[in-house]
Amino acid sequence: MAEYKFSEKELKILNSNAAIQLMLQQKQELNPNRVLRYIKYKKYLEQLQVELIKMQKWVIDNNQRICILFEGRDAAGKGGAIRRITHHLNPRLYNVVALPKPSEQERGQWYFQRYINNLPNPGEIVLFDRSWYNRAGVEPVNGFCNQEEYDRFMSEVNHFEQMITNDNIILIKFYFSISKDEQAKRFEDIKNDPLKKWKMSIVDESAQALWNDYSEYKEKMLQHTDTDQNPWTILKANRKTTARIKAIEHILSTVPYDGKVLIEKVD
Repeated sequence: MAEYKFSEKELKILNSNAAIQLMLQQKQELNPNRVLRYIKYKKYLEQLQVELIKMQKWVIDNNQRICILFEGRDAAGKGGAIRRITHHLNPRLYNVVALPKPSEQERGQWYFQRYINNLPNPGEIVLFDRSWYNRAGVEPVNGFCNQEEYDRFMSEVNHFEQMITNDNIILIKFYFSISKDEQAKRFEDIKNDPLKKWKMSIVDESAQALWNDYSEYKEKMLQHTDTDQNPWTILKANRKTTARIKAIEHILSTVPYDGKVLIEKVD
């Protein structure tokens, strides 16, 4: 039987209705430490979400434009992070963009054109759940583009992003990094969950077998496109809650909104 030592403050948290409900829901051995950690995470997340509301108001009032890219391997937690960021925002003034494969017409256009059409308008926040960086990883690994198209993208992407930020769009680039074992575990969880198994695609099914190929292209992408003007923020995402918090903290520290409050984590 495990022994636990908690402070009075922690015991008060564990005696709350939320903590008791979580403990009753645990399917495995009772783990108060895990419950305590999750309650603290939820409280801190809510405080950060209040700041995100203030940030969005600043964006709206000042006709600012924010563009946030979420990149990473399949099942890295990009969508979950986006949902926590947008959960309490005004839905009319943010947009989550997850583009399907290009149409026949789009395949005949300049590669960046359909992404340009989804960049933020004044007073808007746009979050890309995968972005133009598909051409830096998913497409070459799976044979969806040829070498010439890949090389052209790599030669143009830094200039493209420079034009975006030179026009005063705030561009934030996240890469969610997970281990091969963690990806395998998440795939298994998705397959076994009737509410989530629709998420598995043909590309997802081959991700483990192509792990090394993805790694090679990932390193090329990060090395070439991590610029002083538009750097990458790499988030260790094996623990989803930590990655979500780190992403929100970075957004809030990057955007110069009014009335910013430094929030202390719950001890």
